[in-house]
Amino acid sequence: MESEPRVIRTKNFVADAADFILGRAREAIGERNEFRIALSGGNTPRPVYARLAAVANDLPWGLVRFTFGDERCVPPDDPESNFRMARETLLAPAAVPEKSILRMRGEIDPQIAAQEYQDQLDSIASERSESIYRHDLVLLGLGDDGHTASLFPGTAALEETTRRVVANFVPKLNAWRLTFTFSLINHARHVCFLVNANKQAKLIDRVIKGDKQFPASRVNPFAGELTWMIGE
Repeated sequence: MESEPRVIRTKNFVADAADFILGRAREAIGERNEFRIALSGGNTPRPVYARLAAVANDLPWGLVRFTFGDERCVPPDDPESNFRMARETLLAPAAVPEKSILRMRGEIDPQIAAQEYQDQLDSIASERSESIYRHDLVLLGLGDDGHTASLFPGTAALEETTRRVVANFVPKLNAWRLTFTFSLINHARHVCFLVNANKQAKLIDRVIKGDKQFPASRVNPFAGELTWMIGE
């Protein structure tokens, strides 16, 4: 049952987004003693992560499990690495324990890295008798072409229905990416797009209205909520 997305337009994007994440974290820890969050890459969430590290100092980071919605096929210290960005802005400043972080290994063979990541998530899920790993919050961005995570228009991963994490070849970048598929994203309790309206107001509008030519419009949690946090 797909519910209508909630759209929050704000002039205090960074503070509101950080507060939103913190609210979901406290709620999940209160209900299930764990908060599972998937981080997104790119420039938009960077200041949000830094703000979260500053305001969430009382959060029990040992009860938080960080995953990554996608990753570039580069080593973890590469400037392009989503993990590196998250480490510098949030994970290191907040002193998040190593055991709370599940990194996609962008430096190894992409097919192997994707399978390894899915296996890790499946193993955590089966410990909890869950059929699939269920995130409390998946953070996503929106590219100019309507891609989200590394689900780019016209790529094979868009049609993947069984696997939850795949290596996706992106012809326009001539590169492999590791990415969650829609089946994993849409299994989340809550999905939140963090986007900047100045850049792409028309695109955001079309995606929210469900224009299927844009991969991001296919994000509709099966039994969860969808929020758009739009910086104006």
